[in-house]
Amino acid sequence: MNGHGIASIYRFEMARWKRTLWQSLITPVITTALYFVVFGSALGSRMTSMDGVSFGAFIVPGLTLLSVFMQSIFNASFGIYFPKFTGTIYELLSAPISSFEAVLAYVGAAVTKSVILALVTLATATLFVPVHVDHPLAMILFLVGIATGFCLFGFAIGVWAQNFEQLQIIPMLVITPLTFLGGAFYSVKTLHEPFRTATLFNPIVHVISGFRWSFYSVADVPVWSSAAVTLAIIALCMTVIAWMFRTGYRLKQ
Repeated sequence: MNGHGIASIYRFEMARWKRTLWQSLITPVITTALYFVVFGSALGSRMTSMDGVSFGAFIVPGLTLLSVFMQSIFNASFGIYFPKFTGTIYELLSAPISSFEAVLAYVGAAVTKSVILALVTLATATLFVPVHVDHPLAMILFLVGIATGFCLFGFAIGVWAQNFEQLQIIPMLVITPLTFLGGAFYSVKTLHEPFRTATLFNPIVHVISGFRWSFYSVADVPVWSSAAVTLAIIALCMTVIAWMFRTGYRLKQ
C-alpha cells in the first residue's frame, strides 16, 4: 500500500479544510444553540420527556447525526468533485496509487472532519442539557461507522455529479427529509400504525436509533439492526464506488 500517497491526499484535504476551520466549527455551535432555543421555547413545556429521557437530552443524538449526515456528504462529495472540476482528476488517476488508496485518503479526511464537528456539537449540547453516554465504545463505533458510510455516499455523489447544483440535490431533497422523518427529534414508538411500520423502512431510523441507544440505552429498533444497517450502507457505497473506478464512470470524461 502506498502510504505516502494516502498521507499526501489526506494532508491536502485537511489543509484545505483548515482554511475555513473557524467557520466550520462555529456553524454547529450556532446551529445547536438555535435548536435548543427554538425547541426549548416552543416544546420544552409541552414535552418533558420521551422514553424516560428529558426531551432536550433525547434530541441530542439526532441533532448530532443531522450535522454528521450533511457534513459527511458535503465534505466527501466536494473533495472528489473539485479535482474533476479543475481537471486535476487525471493526475490522480495516473498517479502510482490505487483507487482503493485514493478513496481511503479522501474518505478518511472527510470522516475526520465529520467526527470533529460531531464532538463539537455534543460539547455545545452539554451547555444546554445534561448529556450522558451509557456505552462510550458503542457511541464511538457508531459515530465513526455512520460518518464512514455517509462519507462514502458523498464520495459517490461527487463522482456522479456534473455540476455544483447536483452536489446539493440528494442531500437536500432526500437525506434531510429522511432524517426529519427518521426519529431524529422524536421516538418512532409514538407514531400510530401504519406510519410506524412504514417508518421502519427508512434506514435513517435504524442509524439514529443505534446512536441514541449508545447514549441512553433506549432504542426504536434492536441494536443489532442498527449495526447491520450501518454496515450495509458502508458495503453498498463501497461496491458502487468500486464499480465507478472500474468502469471510469464520469471519471474519465
